[in-house]
Amino acid sequence: MKLTVLGSGSPEPYSRRASSGYLIETGDEKILFDCGGGVVSRLIEAGHSPADIDTLFFSHLHSDHMMDYARLVHAAWEMGGKQLRVFGPRPLQHIHDCLFGPEGAYAHDLRARIDFAPSQEVWRARGGKVPRPWPAPEITEIGPGFALETGGWRLSSCSVPHAQPHLTCMAFRLECGAKTFVYSGDAGPCDDLSVLMQGADLLLHWCYRLDGEPAQPLMAQMTPTPGEIGELAKSAGVKRLLLTHFRVHMDAPENMASALTALADAFGGNAAVAEDLDVHEI
Repeated sequence: MKLTVLGSGSPEPYSRRASSGYLIETGDEKILFDCGGGVVSRLIEAGHSPADIDTLFFSHLHSDHMMDYARLVHAAWEMGGKQLRVFGPRPLQHIHDCLFGPEGAYAHDLRARIDFAPSQEVWRARGGKVPRPWPAPEITEIGPGFALETGGWRLSSCSVPHAQPHLTCMAFRLECGAKTFVYSGDAGPCDDLSVLMQGADLLLHWCYRLDGEPAQPLMAQMTPTPGEIGELAKSAGVKRLLLTHFRVHMDAPENMASALTALADAFGGNAAVAEDLDVHEI
């Protein structure tokens, strides 16, 4: 397996970090975890095409984890890409329909591209056939505990505390051969996640605040610091740890140094902060 970080940031607009998005390549398959703002541009920068993505998993439906969904679907459709499989919590189908349904936000655009004679000629010139189909990814709404097994990999999941009851929030474990990748989504500490991350070859864990940084009591419970994440990962026997979802102020040199020190002290071993377009072999 190979991980390409497409977005390691937060909702804050930031040139260094797009919002959440992570590409896993396993064999000939390309699996995307989350698709926040800027992720499709990063995907292209990394040398991949939107039409290459086979499967997309949403950890939850905060905008910074799904803002580029419409762009991904539309771009893949423009390229005549394969049918995308999309998995995520409810109301994923409703959101998709609001974007791409017959009365959705992009319906007028799609009808113009499908039915307008000059657009049909452009499509034919690019190798397409008329009548042109409406974009139709395969949508599956899922909940915590969802599991999926294919010929090449197995995915399992659990609930993680983040924005309940407003959003269902999940973490994922992907196993391929002898290798295991775990993505926390946006997660506070919980027993289910500790079990899910057991022995992971690579754990990608969100980090929204620094050690010693003040936080409201409820927020503090759900936003583990680099030191706290390092301790959790070490106790779970994680082999390699990457922190992601960094906010703008956390990249200030003194804050980054503090985060790395806390991470090293708690976890030791192979730990770092993810950066956009980094590639990691698992």
